[in-house]
Amino acid sequence: MRRAFVCVAIWLVMTGTGAAQQRPLVTEDPETVGTGLILFEAGFDQQRDLLYPASGLQGNLLRLPVLGLSFGIGPIAELQIDGGFYNRLSVTSRRDAPLSSLLDFTGDQTRDVEDLVVATKIRLVSEAPGRPAIGVRFATRLPNAGNESGLGLDTTDFFASLLIGKTVQSIRIVGNAGLGILADPVVGHTQNDVLTYGLSVARAIRQGVEIVGEVNGRANRLDEEDTPVGTESRANMRAGARFTRGTVRIDAGVIIGMTSRDPSVGVTAGLTWVFRAFTVP
Repeated sequence: MRRAFVCVAIWLVMTGTGAAQQRPLVTEDPETVGTGLILFEAGFDQQRDLLYPASGLQGNLLRLPVLGLSFGIGPIAELQIDGGFYNRLSVTSRRDAPLSSLLDFTGDQTRDVEDLVVATKIRLVSEAPGRPAIGVRFATRLPNAGNESGLGLDTTDFFASLLIGKTVQSIRIVGNAGLGILADPVVGHTQNDVLTYGLSVARAIRQGVEIVGEVNGRANRLDEEDTPVGTESRANMRAGARFTRGTVRIDAGVIIGMTSRDPSVGVTAGLTWVFRAFTVP
């Protein structure tokens, strides 16, 4: 156990606290990537039986590639840009929905890009014996995916989260809690303020090998009849493994949806690379 803890500590230091991003998980660690470092991640998701309530589409979604860049702009600050070039939904069913009349594709497949997310993360308190690391993250999701494809809402959303992380021997525990301000895609002057949350656990089982898991989602506080379409509660469970060698990490995991709108099952895999790119004056 002691040896495993030492391995985790060395790995975190060498990669500039590489837990700043946690593929295949999405719960955010309060640690940042490190001054002058860039964290690049790329992967894919395949999800089955995913429902888009606003467009009425349901089907199997392929996201390839899922990309992310994190820039260490200081010892406690990080700029993040996440998105993707190709989302393809193989449609298995359609239903009437508020935005279904806007759909503009033929056949049983629709494609679009991923919404771009731009975020800033700041570590407020460093981890110390008996004290967790604490940070905040502010993110804006931009409307790159269109409602003509059925995969987007053409809305801009804002998120603010409190991040907490603590390492206990060979186990890393991270928690997120925050607020999401989601625009109504049908009535432009209204919004839905949802609670966001995440809890992840990563355990080192040998040098360079971890098993990971999480629950992550958002909770709608409105009555069902008052909830703007597309802003409903959503949640997923993820479990997988990470393999690290040097500054490169490979990951794979499974996704299980926890609401009727989320995928029945999915898989994800990818890689993460941390490298020194610039000097901060």
